[in-house]
Amino acid sequence: MTNLQQLLIERRSIRKYTDQPLSPETVKTILEAGLLSPTGKNCRAWHFIAVEEPTMLERLAQCKSSGALPVGRCKLAVVVACDVTESATWIEDASIAAAYMMLQARELGIGSCWIEVNGRLAEDGTPAEDVVSELLGMPEQVQPLCILAMGYPDEERQPQNTEKLRWENVHIGQF
Repeated sequence: MTNLQQLLIERRSIRKYTDQPLSPETVKTILEAGLLSPTGKNCRAWHFIAVEEPTMLERLAQCKSSGALPVGRCKLAVVVACDVTESATWIEDASIAAAYMMLQARELGIGSCWIEVNGRLAEDGTPAEDVVSELLGMPEQVQPLCILAMGYPDEERQPQNTEKLRWENVHIGQF
C-alpha cells in the first residue's frame, strides 16, 4: 500500500486508457471507497452508477459540449450523484465520495478523470445533468455531480512537483 502523501503526489488526471478491463474485485473496491466517505449529518444520500457497457459510455461522453470524451474511452465510468431531498450538503458529499474513489483507483493502479456534469451544458443547450439522468433512468431528486472516467492508464503523467505548491495561499490565524 502506498502512503497517503505519495498517493496525493502521484494522482493525476488520466484521460487515455488501455483496453484492459477492470476486474469485478477492483470495481467493488473503488465503489466501496465511495461508500466509506463521510457525509453531512451521516445522511449517506449519494448514489453511484457504475457503467461499463461501451455504447452507454459513448452516449455519456456526449453529455456536454466539451470535456467528456474520456468517458467514451474508459473501461468504467462512475456517475456520482446524490439525493438532493436527503442532503443539504449534496455537492460536498458527492465531491468527497468522488475524491475517495479517485484516490482508491490510483492506489490500485487505475487512472481516473473527474468529468464535471453539474452546471454544464450539452451541445444543444440541455443541462448535462438532465442528459445523464435520462440516459441512466435516474429519479428526479437524484442529481448527478460528475462522472469519473476510469481505466488502466495509457499515458504517463509526471507526479505533482511539490516545489511548485502555492504555499502563499496558506494563511495561519487570519488572511
